[in-house]
Amino acid sequence: MAEDWSVDVKKYAPGADSKAIAGIVKYCGIALHNRDSSLVSFTDKTETARVRDNFLKKKLGLTQTDAELDKAIAAVGEKMKADHTKNRVTVYYLLAEHFGKLGAFA
Repeated sequence: MAEDWSVDVKKYAPGADSKAIAGIVKYCGIALHNRDSSLVSFTDKTETARVRDNFLKKKLGLTQTDAELDKAIAAVGEKMKADHTKNRVTVYYLLAEHFGKLGAFA
């Protein structure tokens, strides 16, 4: 999928770091080739648990409680609620930004 993910990210973070976006795109890899896996469903508890466990805990190394991490995920979902499509790259960027972890991708 030849998509410019930065356009969507910059709707929510106008000063977004292009290197961090590129790093997140690289991290997501093949998941971005399939429309379904390139999106995050905030209403699917299995999906939000996957974001929490695989991205926030494993990739970013966060040690907060599940409740704290779930609260941050819900806040991003609320911020993006007007969008029918919640791009995984944008969700991950906003979460990494929230936790001060963009440097993991730049």
